[in-house]
Amino acid sequence: MNWKTRSYSTAILTAGAVLLVIQLGQLQPESVGRFSLFAGLTALAASMRVSLPGIAKPTSLHFLLLLMGMARLSLPELTVGALAAAVLQADWKNQRQRPKWNDVCFDASCSCMGVAAAFLAFHSPLLAGPDFRVLGQLSMASAVLFTVTTAPASVFTALQKQISPLRLWRETASGSFPYYLIGAGIAAGVDQLSLWVDWVAAFTVLPILFAMHHSYKNYLGGLAEQKDTAERTAALHLRTLEALALAIEAKDRSTPRHLRCVQIYAHEIAKDLELSKGETEALQAASVLHDIGKLAVPEHILSKPGRLTPEEFERMKVHPLVGAEILDRVQFPYPVADIVRAHHERWDGAGYPKGLAGEAIPIGARILAAVDTLDALASNRQYRGALPIDQAMQIVSAEAGRAFDPHVVAILERRYRELEVLANSSRPKIAMTPGLVPPLAALEEDTLPARLSTLSPVQPAPEPGAFVESIAQARQEVLDLFELAQALGSSLRLSDSVSMLAMRIRQQVAFDSLVVYLVKGNTLKAEYVLGEDSRLFSKLAIPIGEGLSGWVARNSKPIVNGNPSVEPGYANDPGVFSKLNSALVVPLQGSEDVIGVLALYHSQREAFTSDHLRVLQVIQSKLAIVIENALKFELAESHATIDYVTGLPNARSLFVHLESELARSLRSGEALGVLVSDVDGFKQVNDRFGHNTGNRLLNALAPALKAQCRPYDVVARSGGDEFVLVMPGMTRNIAIGRMAVLDQTTRNVCREICGEELISLSCGDAYFPEDGRSAEELIDAADRRMYQQKKQRKDEHHPAVVA
Repeated sequence: MNWKTRSYSTAILTAGAVLLVIQLGQLQPESVGRFSLFAGLTALAASMRVSLPGIAKPTSLHFLLLLMGMARLSLPELTVGALAAAVLQADWKNQRQRPKWNDVCFDASCSCMGVAAAFLAFHSPLLAGPDFRVLGQLSMASAVLFTVTTAPASVFTALQKQISPLRLWRETASGSFPYYLIGAGIAAGVDQLSLWVDWVAAFTVLPILFAMHHSYKNYLGGLAEQKDTAERTAALHLRTLEALALAIEAKDRSTPRHLRCVQIYAHEIAKDLELSKGETEALQAASVLHDIGKLAVPEHILSKPGRLTPEEFERMKVHPLVGAEILDRVQFPYPVADIVRAHHERWDGAGYPKGLAGEAIPIGARILAAVDTLDALASNRQYRGALPIDQAMQIVSAEAGRAFDPHVVAILERRYRELEVLANSSRPKIAMTPGLVPPLAALEEDTLPARLSTLSPVQPAPEPGAFVESIAQARQEVLDLFELAQALGSSLRLSDSVSMLAMRIRQQVAFDSLVVYLVKGNTLKAEYVLGEDSRLFSKLAIPIGEGLSGWVARNSKPIVNGNPSVEPGYANDPGVFSKLNSALVVPLQGSEDVIGVLALYHSQREAFTSDHLRVLQVIQSKLAIVIENALKFELAESHATIDYVTGLPNARSLFVHLESELARSLRSGEALGVLVSDVDGFKQVNDRFGHNTGNRLLNALAPALKAQCRPYDVVARSGGDEFVLVMPGMTRNIAIGRMAVLDQTTRNVCREICGEELISLSCGDAYFPEDGRSAEELIDAADRRMYQQKKQRKDEHHPAVVA
């Protein structure tokens, strides 16, 4: 206790003790029997407690005996009765927390002072008169007794807690005052009865009153038991719903504090607005259950670490309707479902799902919308950190009259710091799992050319009774997308990945044709085609910016239910008939730029919805990465088998192909010829003109050599300035003429590139099976003959040969 409290307590105890000593010194009962009866009945009344409506704690009825004794007993006798009652009414049977003697003495002092003040008021000359003398005196005495007995205790507690004594007294004690007035009336009746019979005989009415008290007590006990059972059942139901709500909120990966804060904020604002008990209880339940409809929203949308797309936001908007439908089946005795259904409506009518405005929105929903947003802004989210509470309040205040009820916002502005302290100091009712609703999302709508689109996709509201199906669909969507993501990364082959995509995506989005277009320069070319009109689509070369796919590639925005006939080259020919009438096209954004588009086509008009677009948008980034990796793999694979300078097969590819041709010749018995050639004088070209010119010469020589071969012959660069030709069915007689042609072709290419004839081509030939039965044996044999020809030319001093 602080010094003020201690001083006040000492003063009350001292005054009570002085009064008690004075009165005990003057105690001389006129009638010992009457005094003994009074003292016994007062002690009995003090030990009996009854629960009275409007009073939180059970109270004793000894004040009734004190009022009865005002007209017939002296002040010392009444003081002794008050002292005995104060001691006996203490809860001495409580073993856990026995009364403290200083508290009992304080109550006894207050009782003694109250009786003395009431006695003086009763005998005041101001109340003397013939009309209603006793009733008026007892009414005044009861008011004084009530005030002097209860006020000191309220002041003492207020000094301890540093709050207003008057407010505390009004909240904790004023409910008893009507019963003091009723006691005054009963005491006046007993006094009137004593005029007709002996005063002691008049007290015989008290056993009747005590019998009535006992019956009433039993009746109240039964009501209390029923009320307790009902409250425990209701609390159990609410805790069950809280646990369900918290499990749902865990999908949203928020904090357990949020639900608690929303409950406390909403309850306190409801008190300020003086809502009815039913409205307050409905708001309390709705503050816990308002996001139960998120069961119908896929988890990848709830957990998305960034702004929702318009299609994802359309899916998010179903949760108030689904939540309200779920809660309608609970049959609350108050309108919880109406609050949940409307808690995303806006004051200006721009909210959802019904676009209600102003006071047409239930008051509970208006409160919930404001407090939910305030605490969401002040809480951590996966896509941003928590804002300071003052900054969050400024944002909410700025939306007063637009998003939120101005009256609700005004109360929040006045009390938000107090409510934040209250929320932080409170404990959760049950163990909470993280999770809550993200704040309002501001989403930009894409504008599309009218000629490309046949439908503006809007997510339809769920049909009544369809919430179970919505929840099941959300769960299945998550599973399908997870399996699709796993499958997309299982292969580096583009055809394998897209084939897997087509099979999996059909489970979520029905289509008749699927095309993956890839950017090739300034055009889109179909890399993978499946379904209707596959041959027609595979021939398309769509300029960037034209048609559906070209527009999507240039603008990096999707199109829903576009018209397939506007694709350049698709249905421009009047003789071509197509069954396809709608398209869903999304861009494939690579690491640096758009690498292509994914297009789904359907025979029905307006076949695609915003849900279908949302599914494709979930996988489009993953698919783009898979395609980029597949293209890089194909390029690496190509570099592993293709010569970079000439574009011909390299040595590795040569040996693979030659082994294959040998196996075929072995099975068929057909001849197989191999020519090994070397460019004579190539060093002179590099020395005189540089290596770039040498590379140009090799690059031009490659197609020239291929042009002199049959379509099924293979020309490969084995390294440096050496080329190898694999020629199925080739004989020595034919090969001699072919080698001369190849030599002349080489000389001609040199004249075109260098302006003069500086090189020639030495060739050696080998044949299966005469010269060898393996690739190495044939290459070695042809190589030896090639060097023999090279040596022979050097010996003959051929003018085009440079050693």
